Amino acid sequence: MIIYNIGELVGIVPEGVLRKCGAEMSEVGTLHNAWLRIEGGRIAGFGRMEDLSTSLEMTDSLEMTDSLDAGGGMVMPAFCDSHTHVVYAGSREGEFLDKINGLSYEQIAARGGGILNSSDLLHETAEDELYEQSMVRVREMMSKGTGAMEIKSGYGLNPADELKMLRVIRRIRESVPASVRATFLGAHAVGRGYTHEAYVQEVIDMMPQAAELVDFVDVFCDKGFFSPEETSRILTEGAACGLRAKIHANELAVSGGVEVGVSHGALSVDHLERTTQAQIDALKGSGTMPTMLPGSSFFLGLPYGKGKDFIEAGLPLALASDYNPGSSPSGDMRFIMALGCVRMRLTPLQAFNAVTLNSAYAMGLSGETGSITPGKRADVILTEPGWNITRLAYNYTTPFIKKVFIGGKGLQD
Repeated sequence: MIIYNIGELVGIVPEGVLRKCGAEMSEVGTLHNAWLRIEGGRIAGFGRMEDLSTSLEMTDSLEMTDSLDAGGGMVMPAFCDSHTHVVYAGSREGEFLDKINGLSYEQIAARGGGILNSSDLLHETAEDELYEQSMVRVREMMSKGTGAMEIKSGYGLNPADELKMLRVIRRIRESVPASVRATFLGAHAVGRGYTHEAYVQEVIDMMPQAAELVDFVDVFCDKGFFSPEETSRILTEGAACGLRAKIHANELAVSGGVEVGVSHGALSVDHLERTTQAQIDALKGSGTMPTMLPGSSFFLGLPYGKGKDFIEAGLPLALASDYNPGSSPSGDMRFIMALGCVRMRLTPLQAFNAVTLNSAYAMGLSGETGSITPGKRADVILTEPGWNITRLAYNYTTPFIKKVFIGGKGLQD
C-alpha cells in the first residue's frame, strides 16, 4: 500500500543507525509533503509527493492493492516501550489511597503491600484469566500507538507463578501484531516464605527453565531489594543460560546497579531517578542504554531522572512507561514523552527519539522498528492533520491518532 499527502514524515533514520547519543538526540529526519510505501509489512520506500509518479514508474513490480490519503497528517514511527509490567492480576487501588494519605513506596512495601500484594493476587488468578486481564492492557497500549513492548515477570516470586507469568507473556507475543520481548524478573522482591539468601538461590535455580521462554534477565538492584553482589550472581547465571541483562537501578537510592549492569554488558539500566556523575561516567563508552521512567516519578512523587545531564555528557537516553499496578498505572507513551518535556526539560525532539529509536534499542529491536527506515517493520502512526512533534507533547491529552499500523496492517481494519 501507499500513504500519500503526508504533511510531515518524521523519524527518518539512515539504515544501520541503531541509537542516538548526545547531540544526535536533537536531530529528527523530516520530509514535508511526502509519501510512504509499504510492502510485505515493511517500509519499502518514501519520498516527496512531486516525485511520487516517477518513483512508481521505476518500480514495475509494484501492484497497488491499497492507498490512503493522509490528508496532511503526520506519519511517525510507532512508540516503543522498553519497560513494562503489564502482566498482573487485579488492581492496587487501595495503595493509591495510601499514597494520597502520605505513605511512601517503601512504607507500603514494608507493610506487606506493593510487589508482594500483586504476587498474592497473581497466585490466586487462573492462567487464562491472567492472560485475558493482561491482553486488555496490551490492546490499550497498541491503540495509543505502541508497536513494540517489553514485558517483565516478577509478580510470581516462586517457580510455579513466575513460569505462569512467562507462559502468559508468550501467549501475548503469539496473539498480537506488536513486537513483544520477554524478561525474567524473578528478582523483583523476595517471595513470601523465603529468607533473602534462599530466594536469591531460588531465582538462580529457576533460570534454566525461565530462559526457554524469555529474551532477558532483570534484577531490582536497589535499597531494600537486591544488592550489587546478589545482582551479579543472578546475572552471571543468566548469561550462562544465554540471557542478556537488563537492570532496575537507582529508583530509591544510588544503589550500584548501574555499575554492575554495565560490567555485565546490560542492554539497559532502568529507572535512574537518583544518579550522580559516577553513573554517567560508568555508562560512557558502553553499549548500555540509560532508560528513565517518568511515569513512575509522576505517580510516586519521586525525583525525575536527570536526562538532560546524560544527553549533555554525550550519552543516549530512552524513556519507557513502567506500566504496572503500583507505581505507574499507564502505558500511554505519548504522556511519557510529554513528561519528558515538561518535567525533565527535554526538548520535544529529544523526547521523541527517546520514545522511538532509543527505546527500541533498549529491547534489542532498533534494527527492526523505531524509525522510518527502508526495510524496517511498517510500525507507524498516522495523525490527524495539523500535528507535529512539538504539539504531541504540548497538547498531551488531545486525541491525535487517525490510524495505527503495526507490521503494515491497520489496527482499525
